[in-house]
Amino acid sequence: MRRLLSRCVSLCRLAALLAASALVVACSGTPTHNPTTFPFQIDQAKLDANPIKTVVIAHVNLGSQSRNYLEKEAPRIDASVAQYLKDNGFKVLSQRDFEQHWNTAVRAFGNPIDPTSGKLNRKTFSLIMHQVRDEMQASTKLDAFIFTDLVELEVAFSGGLKHVARWDGVSRTPTLQGPGDGVSADFDWNMLAAVVSLQVSIYNMQLEPVFSSRGGIDATDAIDSRSSTGRYIRRRNILDNETNIQEGIALAFYPFIPMEDWPGNP
Repeated sequence: MRRLLSRCVSLCRLAALLAASALVVACSGTPTHNPTTFPFQIDQAKLDANPIKTVVIAHVNLGSQSRNYLEKEAPRIDASVAQYLKDNGFKVLSQRDFEQHWNTAVRAFGNPIDPTSGKLNRKTFSLIMHQVRDEMQASTKLDAFIFTDLVELEVAFSGGLKHVARWDGVSRTPTLQGPGDGVSADFDWNMLAAVVSLQVSIYNMQLEPVFSSRGGIDATDAIDSRSSTGRYIRRRNILDNETNIQEGIALAFYPFIPMEDWPGNP
C-alpha cells in the first residue's frame, strides 16, 4: 500500500512537471495573436515566375499624399525599409535614380498630384511610371518598384486597465504630453486617436501588383495632460520609437519576407 501511494505521488509530480513544461513551451514559442493583422495580397505565381532580387523604393506615394508631418518622416522610414530589405538579401538601388527619372517624366506629363486637393490623377501617374520603368529597365537590372505610403488611421484605446489600441497587427498604449502625469477620471476612452501604418505595395517590371500589405507603427496623438476633461493632441515627436518602426516594417512585408512570430496566427 505504501509503495503504491509513493508511486501515485511520483506520477502526480511527473504529470505536473510535464504540464508546466508544456505551458512554458507554449508561452515562449507562440506569438500573441492579434486579429487586426492586415489581409495581405500576394501573387505567388508571378513571384515564382520572376523572382525579385533588385528593387528600388519610390520617393512618392502610390495613393494620395501623406499628411505634411508624415511626409517629413518618410525619408527616415524609407531608409529603415531599405536596410530591412538589404538585411534580407535584396539589392536596393539608390532612390535618387528613381527620383531623377520621375522628375523628367513629370516635366513631360505633368504632376499627377493635385496641389489643391492632394488627390492623385491615376492616368498621369500611369504614364509617368511607364516612362520611369522604361528608363530604369534600360540602365539597370531592376526587378520591382516598392511604394511605402505612411497612412493615418483612427482607433480607440480600450477602456480596460491597460488601455491598449490594436490595429494592423500591433498593440500600443497611449502616451501623455504636457506637465501632468495622470489622466482625468472623466477621460472618454471611446474617442478616436490618430495612428500611423506603413503600407507597402510592390510592382514588377510589367507594372503588375505582386504584393501589398500594411503594418502598424505608432500613434501620432497623445493624451493632453493639461486638459481637465481629457483630449488628444498631436505628439511633438512622432515615429521616434525605432522598435515600433521595425515591427511595422516587418508586418508590412509579411509574407513577402518571412517574419518570426507573425501575430496573425491564431
